[in-house]
Parts: sequence; structure tokens; C-alpha cells
Amino acid sequence: MMDRLPAETTLGPVHLRVTDLERALAFYRDVLGLRPQQSAPGAAVTLCGLDGRALVALSTGTRLRPRPPRSTGLYHFAILVPDRGGLSATLHRLLAARYPLQGAADHGVSEALYLADPDDNGIEIYRDRPRAEWPYADGELAMVTDPLDAEGVLAEPHGAWEGLPRGTRIGHVHLQVRDLGAAEDFYTRAVGFDLVQRYPPARGRASAAFLSAGGYHHHLGVNTWASLGAPPPPSDAVGLQHYTLLLPDAAALEAARARLAAAGAGVEPQADGFLARDPSGNAIRLAVGR
Repeated sequence: MMDRLPAETTLGPVHLRVTDLERALAFYRDVLGLRPQQSAPGAAVTLCGLDGRALVALSTGTRLRPRPPRSTGLYHFAILVPDRGGLSATLHRLLAARYPLQGAADHGVSEALYLADPDDNGIEIYRDRPRAEWPYADGELAMVTDPLDAEGVLAEPHGAWEGLPRGTRIGHVHLQVRDLGAAEDFYTRAVGFDLVQRYPPARGRASAAFLSAGGYHHHLGVNTWASLGAPPPPSDAVGLQHYTLLLPDAAALEAARARLAAAGAGVEPQADGFLARDPSGNAIRLAVGR
């Protein structure tokens, strides 16, 4: 049995519950330029990029309520644009739409913008630097949080806005968890990620960890900044339904299923894969795809 996720592992669409579908669509469609697709009345609406890649799926229900501030769940999901020009076009679009940003940062490995959808689901939109430029300390990746060179991003050449550029995909997901050690154990031993970096590094008790497959800076972040010891949100709360981990083939999917079973984690079969939950109740769908 393979004990690690293949290097070709990627992230697929993030499924969210929202209180008002039309309000959410006005953001994802009209501000970010995603293309909605709905397979049947009442079904989830899938939003795709210009090249047809599914990025976000939205569903709603009756009397949904906000997620309690102190609960596990989504910290943010991160949309990866293919280059700095794509990030520049996105920043210009957000400024033109007067959509509020919550922050911006240079992480050494990437440049990022932070915002939230109308239901306060956190979103990062970022571009990666080439791997040769990633910062290392004592042989280990050393991501940072420095101010973004916003003027440099805005000055980067870019084309006319049509929506998030072709090649855009989900780059990573960052979760709030109740116990960092339990989350690390689940995602390394049962799922098969590699631990890349803890924060803060070296000294003191870590409150966040970053994990990946294939040497990427992170496909997954987990933190306890506002969720240490917290319960999962109630089933009628808005927020994350599940995120998607795409494996390159059926053998890798079966190996992941076997690892989860060996770790005592339950799986829920689905038509094209299966669903599992981490120790904090966050749901992950594993399937074959690119």
C-alpha cells in the first residue's frame, strides 16, 4: 500500500452552503467572473473558470444560520491564478468593483489577496512564485507573512478582464481544527500528506501547520487560532460542506481508502469516490481527477 499521496495530487472544487444563492452568485459570477452550471432545479450550482474547471459549488437550504465564531470549519479556500498578471487583473477587478479586501500578503512562496464572500466564507486569491525562488531556512521551507508589493502587482501587465484567467484552479484549503496534533496525525498518517511547516516554527507551541503532496508549499493548512477545543458547526450553519482532493488514478484512490481504514477513519462511499471526516469534523471528498 502506498503510504503517501502521489506528487500529482491536486485540489478540486470546494462545496459551500450559503444563505442566499442569488446573493452568492452575484459575487462569484458578477465580481469574480465564474461561470455557473446547474444540473437540475434545486441542485448545487457549480461555478467554473473560463476553461471549464470547477472551482466552487454552492447550495442552500431553509433557515441556514451563520457559523458560530468559535467552531471548526473553513478558514479560507485559496484560488490559484497562473501568474502575476492574473493576480494583477484580479486586483484591478476587485478595486473597480469596490469589493472590500480583508488583507494582502507576500508569503515568500506566493503573493496573496484576502477577502470573503457575502456569507463570510474566507477566500484567498494568489499566484505562486517559481519554486527556485521559494525561501528556505536550515534546509526547510520557510513561508513568511510580509507586506504585499501592491503597486508592483497593479503595474504588472494583464489583459482585459473576462473573469479569473484560464488555468485558474483551487490551490489549497485552510481549515480551523480543534486539536493541531490530531489534525497533523490524521492528514499525514491516514490521508498521506507530508508535513511542510509548523507555525510558529521551532519555539513555543505551534498553532498552525501546513501540509502538501509532491513538495508543494501547501495543499492544506490547519490552525487552532480561534478553534482550539471547539466543536464542529451545527448542521444548519453556512460554510464548508466539503473540499475535494483529486488523485491521479484509481490505484491512488484505493490506497487512500486503505490508509483511512487502517487508521480507523470511516468513509462514506460516493458515486465517484468517497467522503471522510477529520477529527474536527471537516469533510474531505477524495476522487480521481485532474
